[in-house]
Amino acid sequence: MKNAGFERNVFINCPYDDEYRTLLKPLLFTLRYCRLSPRIASERLDSSEVRLHKIIEMIRESKYSIHDLSRVKSSKKGEYYRLNMPLETGLDLGCKEFHSEDKYRDKKLLLLEGERYSIHKALSDLSGADVKCHYHEAEKMVESVRSWLVEVGLPQIPGPNSIWYDFNDFNAGLYSDFSRNGFNAGQIEMLPMPEFLDYMDYWMEKHLEDDGDSGA
Repeated sequence: MKNAGFERNVFINCPYDDEYRTLLKPLLFTLRYCRLSPRIASERLDSSEVRLHKIIEMIRESKYSIHDLSRVKSSKKGEYYRLNMPLETGLDLGCKEFHSEDKYRDKKLLLLEGERYSIHKALSDLSGADVKCHYHEAEKMVESVRSWLVEVGLPQIPGPNSIWYDFNDFNAGLYSDFSRNGFNAGQIEMLPMPEFLDYMDYWMEKHLEDDGDSGA
Protein backbone atom coordinates (compact mmCIF):
# COMPACT_ATOMS: atom_id res chain seq x y z
CA MET A 1 0.00 0.00 0.00
CA LYS A 2 1.56 3.27 -1.08
CA ASN A 3 0.69 6.66 0.39
CA ALA A 4 -2.99 6.13 1.18
CA GLY A 5 -3.87 9.70 2.14
CA PHE A 6 -4.10 11.56 5.42
CA GLU A 7 -6.82 9.40 7.00
CA ARG A 8 -4.87 6.13 6.60
CA ASN A 9 -1.24 7.26 6.82
CA VAL A 10 0.86 6.49 9.92
CA PHE A 11 4.14 8.34 10.41
CA ILE A 12 6.80 6.15 12.05
CA ASN A 13 9.50 7.77 14.19
CA CYS A 14 11.94 5.13 15.42
CA PRO A 15 15.60 4.04 15.53
CA TYR A 16 17.11 2.84 12.26
CA ASP A 17 19.89 0.59 13.48
CA ASP A 18 20.21 -3.12 12.74
CA GLU A 19 19.05 -4.16 16.22
CA TYR A 20 15.75 -2.32 15.92
CA ARG A 21 14.74 -4.10 12.71
CA THR A 22 13.43 -7.01 14.80
CA LEU A 23 10.83 -4.57 16.19
CA LEU A 24 10.32 -2.45 13.09
CA LYS A 25 9.20 -5.34 10.89
CA PRO A 26 6.29 -6.46 13.11
CA LEU A 27 5.37 -2.79 13.69
CA LEU A 28 5.06 -2.16 9.96
CA PHE A 29 3.26 -5.46 9.40
CA THR A 30 0.67 -4.73 12.10
CA LEU A 31 -0.20 -1.37 10.56
CA ARG A 32 -0.51 -2.73 7.05
CA TYR A 33 -2.50 -5.74 8.32
CA CYS A 34 -4.99 -3.26 9.78
CA ARG A 35 -5.37 -1.43 6.43
CA LEU A 36 -3.13 1.49 7.34
CA SER A 37 -0.24 2.89 5.33
CA PRO A 38 3.04 3.20 7.28
CA ARG A 39 5.18 6.22 6.33
CA ILE A 40 8.82 5.97 7.25
CA ALA A 41 11.78 8.12 6.25
CA SER A 42 13.63 5.19 4.67
CA GLU A 43 10.70 4.42 2.34
CA ARG A 44 12.51 6.54 -0.24
CA LEU A 45 16.20 7.35 -0.46
CA ASP A 46 17.39 10.42 -2.33
CA SER A 47 20.70 11.97 -1.35
CA SER A 48 19.54 15.33 -2.72
CA GLU A 49 16.55 15.42 -0.35
CA VAL A 50 16.91 17.15 3.02
CA ARG A 51 15.88 14.60 5.63
CA LEU A 52 14.13 17.10 7.91
CA HIS A 53 12.00 18.35 5.03
CA LYS A 54 10.97 14.78 4.27
CA ILE A 55 10.05 14.18 7.93
CA ILE A 56 7.91 17.32 8.07
CA GLU A 57 6.15 16.32 4.84
CA MET A 58 5.28 12.88 6.26
CA ILE A 59 4.02 14.37 9.52
CA ARG A 60 1.71 16.69 7.56
CA GLU A 61 0.43 13.78 5.47
CA SER A 62 -0.37 11.47 8.40
CA LYS A 63 -3.33 11.45 10.77
CA TYR A 64 -1.61 8.82 12.92
CA SER A 65 1.92 8.72 14.32
CA ILE A 66 3.99 6.24 16.30
CA HIS A 67 7.02 7.55 18.19
CA ASP A 68 9.31 4.92 19.69
CA LEU A 69 11.43 6.68 22.33
CA SER A 70 12.96 3.50 23.70
CA ARG A 71 16.48 4.87 23.23
CA VAL A 72 16.19 7.58 25.87
CA LYS A 73 19.65 6.96 27.25
CA SER A 74 23.06 5.98 25.92
CA SER A 75 23.96 2.32 26.09
CA LYS A 76 27.61 2.80 27.02
CA LYS A 77 29.97 5.36 28.52
CA GLY A 78 30.93 8.19 26.18
CA GLU A 79 28.15 7.45 23.68
CA TYR A 80 26.00 10.35 22.53
CA TYR A 81 22.27 10.13 23.02
CA ARG A 82 20.53 10.54 19.67
CA LEU A 83 18.04 13.41 19.68
CA ASN A 84 16.38 12.81 16.31
CA MET A 85 13.44 10.92 17.77
CA PRO A 86 12.53 13.47 20.48
CA LEU A 87 12.91 16.21 17.87
CA GLU A 88 10.47 14.47 15.50
CA THR A 89 8.05 13.86 18.36
CA GLY A 90 8.10 17.57 19.14
CA LEU A 91 7.48 18.45 15.49
CA ASP A 92 4.46 16.16 15.42
CA LEU A 93 3.04 17.52 18.68
CA GLY A 94 3.52 21.03 17.34
CA CYS A 95 1.67 20.14 14.15
CA LYS A 96 -1.25 18.83 16.19
CA GLU A 97 -1.42 21.83 18.50
CA PHE A 98 -0.54 24.76 16.25
CA HIS A 99 -1.40 23.94 12.64
CA SER A 100 -4.01 26.28 11.20
CA GLU A 101 -6.04 23.48 9.57
CA ASP A 102 -8.66 21.88 11.81
CA LYS A 103 -7.97 18.31 10.65
CA TYR A 104 -4.64 18.30 12.46
CA ARG A 105 -6.35 18.69 15.85
CA ASP A 106 -7.57 15.12 15.39
CA LYS A 107 -4.10 13.65 14.90
CA LYS A 108 -3.52 10.51 17.00
CA LEU A 109 -0.10 9.80 18.52
CA LEU A 110 1.31 6.68 20.14
CA LEU A 111 4.37 6.94 22.39
CA LEU A 112 6.35 3.71 22.82
CA GLU A 113 9.08 2.84 25.30
CA GLY A 114 11.24 -0.20 25.95
CA GLU A 115 11.29 0.06 29.75
CA ARG A 116 8.38 1.12 31.91
CA TYR A 117 8.34 4.83 32.84
CA SER A 118 11.58 5.58 30.99
CA ILE A 119 9.96 8.29 28.85
CA HIS A 120 8.59 10.14 31.86
CA LYS A 121 12.02 10.04 33.50
CA ALA A 122 13.74 11.44 30.41
CA LEU A 123 11.02 13.85 29.25
CA SER A 124 9.19 15.15 32.29
CA ASP A 125 7.06 17.46 30.12
CA LEU A 126 5.28 14.30 28.93
CA SER A 127 4.23 13.34 32.43
CA GLY A 128 0.63 12.22 32.32
CA ALA A 129 0.81 11.15 28.68
CA ASP A 130 -0.27 7.60 27.95
CA VAL A 131 2.70 5.45 26.93
CA LYS A 132 2.83 1.81 25.86
CA CYS A 133 5.80 -0.44 26.56
CA HIS A 134 7.03 -3.14 24.15
CA TYR A 135 9.85 -4.35 26.44
CA HIS A 136 12.06 -4.70 23.33
CA GLU A 137 10.03 -7.77 22.30
CA ALA A 138 8.54 -8.22 18.83
CA GLU A 139 5.33 -9.88 20.01
CA LYS A 140 4.79 -7.13 22.58
CA MET A 141 5.21 -4.59 19.81
CA VAL A 142 2.32 -6.19 17.93
CA GLU A 143 0.17 -6.17 21.07
CA SER A 144 0.98 -2.53 21.88
CA VAL A 145 0.26 -1.18 18.41
CA ARG A 146 -2.87 -3.28 17.99
CA SER A 147 -4.22 -2.12 21.38
CA TRP A 148 -3.62 1.52 20.46
CA LEU A 149 -5.44 1.15 17.15
CA VAL A 150 -8.48 -0.15 19.02
CA GLU A 151 -8.26 2.70 21.53
CA VAL A 152 -8.23 5.37 18.81
CA GLY A 153 -11.37 3.90 17.27
CA LEU A 154 -10.35 1.79 14.29
CA PRO A 155 -13.04 -0.84 13.64
CA GLN A 156 -12.68 -4.59 13.09
CA ILE A 157 -9.13 -4.97 14.36
CA PRO A 158 -8.04 -8.64 14.45
CA GLY A 159 -6.76 -10.12 17.70
CA PRO A 160 -3.06 -9.87 18.56
CA ASN A 161 -2.45 -13.60 18.16
CA SER A 162 -3.89 -13.58 14.64
CA ILE A 163 -1.60 -10.72 13.66
CA TRP A 164 1.44 -12.34 15.28
CA TYR A 165 0.89 -15.75 13.66
CA ASP A 166 0.38 -14.17 10.23
CA PHE A 167 3.49 -12.04 10.72
CA ASN A 168 5.53 -15.19 11.27
CA ASP A 169 4.01 -16.74 8.13
CA PHE A 170 4.88 -13.55 6.24
CA ASN A 171 8.46 -13.62 7.51
CA ALA A 172 8.86 -17.26 6.47
CA GLY A 173 7.54 -16.40 3.02
CA LEU A 174 9.90 -13.45 2.77
CA TYR A 175 12.95 -15.61 3.44
CA SER A 176 11.76 -18.41 1.17
CA ASP A 177 10.95 -16.21 -1.81
CA PHE A 178 14.07 -14.06 -1.62
CA SER A 179 16.33 -17.06 -1.05
CA ARG A 180 15.07 -18.52 -4.32
CA ASN A 181 15.89 -15.21 -6.01
CA GLY A 182 19.57 -15.18 -5.03
CA PHE A 183 19.63 -13.54 -1.58
CA ASN A 184 21.36 -14.91 1.51
CA ALA A 185 19.93 -14.61 5.03
CA GLY A 186 21.92 -11.50 5.90
CA GLN A 187 20.86 -9.72 2.73
CA ILE A 188 17.23 -10.60 3.34
CA GLU A 189 17.45 -9.26 6.88
CA MET A 190 18.82 -5.95 5.58
CA LEU A 191 16.54 -5.50 2.56
CA PRO A 192 16.14 -1.86 1.52
CA MET A 193 12.93 -0.52 3.04
CA PRO A 194 11.16 0.11 -0.32
CA GLU A 195 11.79 -3.53 -1.29
CA PHE A 196 10.58 -4.81 2.07
CA LEU A 197 7.40 -2.71 1.92
CA ASP A 198 6.67 -3.82 -1.64
CA TYR A 199 6.97 -7.47 -0.66
CA MET A 200 4.74 -6.90 2.36
CA ASP A 201 2.03 -5.46 0.11
CA TYR A 202 2.45 -8.39 -2.29
CA TRP A 203 2.12 -10.90 0.56
CA MET A 204 -0.94 -9.16 2.00
CA GLU A 205 -2.70 -9.16 -1.35
CA LYS A 206 -1.87 -12.80 -2.03
CA HIS A 207 -2.64 -14.26 1.38
CA LEU A 208 -5.26 -12.02 2.95
CA GLU A 209 -7.06 -9.58 0.71
CA ASP A 210 -8.09 -12.13 -1.90
CA ASP A 211 -9.56 -14.26 0.89
CA GLY A 212 -11.69 -11.37 2.19
CA ASP A 213 -9.86 -11.35 5.53
CA SER A 214 -11.14 -8.40 7.61
CA GLY A 215 -7.65 -7.74 8.95
CA ALA A 216 -5.89 -6.66 5.78
